[in-house]
Amino acid sequence: MSTKKILSRLLQIVIVLIGISFLTFLLTYLAPGDPAQIMLTSSGVMPTPSEVAALRETMGLNDPFFVQYFRWLGNALHGDFGVSFSLNKPVVDLLLARLWPTLKLTLFSMILMLVVSVPLGMVSAVKKDSWIDNLVRGITFLGVSIPNFWVGLLLMLLLCVKVKLLPVICSGGDFKSMILPAVTLAIAMSAKYTRQVRTAILEELSQDYVVGARARGVKERKILWRNVFPNSLLPLITMLGLSVGSLLGGTAVVEVIFSYPGLGSLAVAAITSNDYNLIQGYVLWIALIYMVINLLVDISYNFVDPRMRLSR
Repeated sequence: MSTKKILSRLLQIVIVLIGISFLTFLLTYLAPGDPAQIMLTSSGVMPTPSEVAALRETMGLNDPFFVQYFRWLGNALHGDFGVSFSLNKPVVDLLLARLWPTLKLTLFSMILMLVVSVPLGMVSAVKKDSWIDNLVRGITFLGVSIPNFWVGLLLMLLLCVKVKLLPVICSGGDFKSMILPAVTLAIAMSAKYTRQVRTAILEELSQDYVVGARARGVKERKILWRNVFPNSLLPLITMLGLSVGSLLGGTAVVEVIFSYPGLGSLAVAAITSNDYNLIQGYVLWIALIYMVINLLVDISYNFVDPRMRLSR
């Protein structure tokens, strides 16, 4: 991808973020609830109408919509997303504090998924229509069908309650507390990626260059690892980018089940408490992650497949 196209994509990211920020601010503006009252009641004391009115004036909530939006947007461009109504802390600090636990969980679950799905997908493709292929496809079909929350609860029952091997509540700081959430996420992803790897490998195995290599006497293992697997990486990289984006945004259901202190559980807490500043900051964070990772995925195509460089 040329420098001009990268700059054009970056400009698109900025425009899309501004549009998302406007829609998010509009929806939170129209949503029921008074941010001033939420902030005052979060301290445990029922405020009087005069106290609520005074705080609304201090926060600028009596100003017209566009005045409030452009003031918030100007602060956001300087990295200030306001203060959380329910937690009374800067939104940026809250997001950054939850970023590292979410990043660790993302990396751990992605590694587990790749370790399982790539070998299984390749074996299933090479042994097409055999009992191994049928078994792998049956397991992956089951894995895709089972919802994450049920898998998480089942693992919690077996490994935490029955066996007492792992802690029920995750602190986010030690390795043991990440095992169950990571395994729960990896199970569904492994099923999906195994099927995708199988499809990509089968498509490449039917290409003419594979037939030619076999006719020249090239070993099957060499064909598989040096030719077929690299050429099947493009759809996998696209899926990986989408998965990393969703995981970095926080997986709300899994994090809530295991009380994992990540971005997903923070978003759920923000929604339940009508914490509009925190919701706005989280939505922009998600949008930025998806667009930046999508850009990085497009750039990576040039390194994975030389044909992409020649076609530009």
